[in-house]
Amino acid sequence: MSDQPKLRLGVNIDHVATVRNARGGAYPDPLRAAKLAEEAGADGITAHLREDRRHISDADIEALAAALSVPLNFEMAATDEMQAIALRHKPHAVCIVPEKREERTTEGGLEVAREENRLAHFIAPLREAGCRVSIFIAADRAQIEAANRIGAEVIELHTGAYCDAHAEGRFDDRDAELERLREMAAFGHSLGLEVHAGHGLTYDTVVPVAAFPELRELNIGHFLIGEAIFRGLPSAITEMRRLMDEARA
Repeated sequence: MSDQPKLRLGVNIDHVATVRNARGGAYPDPLRAAKLAEEAGADGITAHLREDRRHISDADIEALAAALSVPLNFEMAATDEMQAIALRHKPHAVCIVPEKREERTTEGGLEVAREENRLAHFIAPLREAGCRVSIFIAADRAQIEAANRIGAEVIELHTGAYCDAHAEGRFDDRDAELERLREMAAFGHSLGLEVHAGHGLTYDTVVPVAAFPELRELNIGHFLIGEAIFRGLPSAITEMRRLMDEARA
């Protein structure tokens, strides 16, 4: 058995809300999905309240904050509106992500180095309220150093480029991205940051990332919600948990 700490799995339930909102009703309920994920072994629940409310709603955040027995990771843009909502609910963690209205999903990491002063002031009240602040960034040394300087406790490395290269059969690019992620996970850990990763991970791509000894958490959503259509959400999560645990063994 490995003596490494358990790698936590955060399940993002945003796209349960996407399906609900396609019909404008109340079904399927993201809170029900979150409770099923808890029962299936999720160590936390992630939800992104976007400015345009395209999936998760304010009411969803309220319900999740009130009902979960595992930590809530509240993904949010660095806006005054989202800061006020986070300070009202005081979730276990807030993850600051870049956000553009025209994007389909979060397309890259936050530009911390260019906005260091603004972000340092933005996250200070969140930390004072007891929220763990995570910064979603590319596997880039300058961004990691900037995240450390502004007082973030956690960084989440964007795995999208690695996953896209794998899906498109660009295996040299995939391997280069994987090596970059490995090096930057170690670098972030060396600075005393807790290192997480996520975006685009699937059964086919999770094992090499989960094997990084410095990682403490993976956040996975879209793939698990999609896989749940075919095998059910508990089964989809159980298989992801199995792959992550085997990677660490």
